[in-house]
Amino acid sequence: MTKIFMTAIVILFVSSCSPEEQMNGGTVIREVRTMLDEFETHIERDGLMAEFAFLDSSDDFFWVPPGFSSALSYDSVRTIVSLNAQNTRSIGMSWDSLRIVPLSASLAAYTGVLSWSSADTTGVESRAKLIETGVAVRREGGWKLLCGQTRNL
Repeated sequence: MTKIFMTAIVILFVSSCSPEEQMNGGTVIREVRTMLDEFETHIERDGLMAEFAFLDSSDDFFWVPPGFSSALSYDSVRTIVSLNAQNTRSIGMSWDSLRIVPLSASLAAYTGVLSWSSADTTGVESRAKLIETGVAVRREGGWKLLCGQTRNL
């Protein structure tokens, strides 16, 4: 009788856990990795403006880009990227290293080193190594970049 009672309590406890508590960390890692890979693909194929499909546009969003000493809002990032996009002919980027740490079913921290290359409309090419750390959030439409910072190495 005690064994049946204990089994029933365990089943009740597990079934009452929210999806947040039941989420598999490996799934979060795969999904965030897929989002970051798609981010890379879309930027390379469609240009800088493709970035906005991957940014969380809520009031919680902020980013500290290379060369900035304070966080920028979504609107400020959009303004800067829009101006840069007009002068950018091509972009190349790839993760040299990437670590993703699930924080919950809907949040994950990540950090990694990126190789970045670009060419402007006059043909001037630039290359950089960047280190980026951020937080991704699961929204109704999928994973989005919520906040973070990128620095030149």
